[in-house]
Amino acid sequence: MKATAIFRKDGFTLLEIMIALAIVSIALVTLLSLGNRSIRVNGRLQKITRATLLAQDKMTEVEVLSQSGGKSMDNEQGVFDKPFDGFRWRTTFTDTPLPSIKQITVTVLWGDEDRNQKVDITSFVTD
Repeated sequence: MKATAIFRKDGFTLLEIMIALAIVSIALVTLLSLGNRSIRVNGRLQKITRATLLAQDKMTEVEVLSQSGGKSMDNEQGVFDKPFDGFRWRTTFTDTPLPSIKQITVTVLWGDEDRNQKVDITSFVTD
């Protein structure tokens, strides 16, 4: 009787397992970095939305006060009350070609203005 070696290839080789693990690890690292980026983008969008709503509120306040004659049209700045004390505002009045109309810009800022962490809203009011 002759002994013959029978080789069965039922499993994976070590090389195949190492390649599969490398592919899975690259995919996981990519997914984790995308998750972190998504969280940062979501935080920035929340600040932009909050700043836009605060700017609209401040613009409405300035328009109502200027129409009722209770507010002079001077450039001003300040900080919002709590819980929005991380945001600050600035109003800027500029002349237009029409003498009785002024352009008003309300800027709401957070963080660094040079890094474009602000929202501007522009409207027109009469003297």
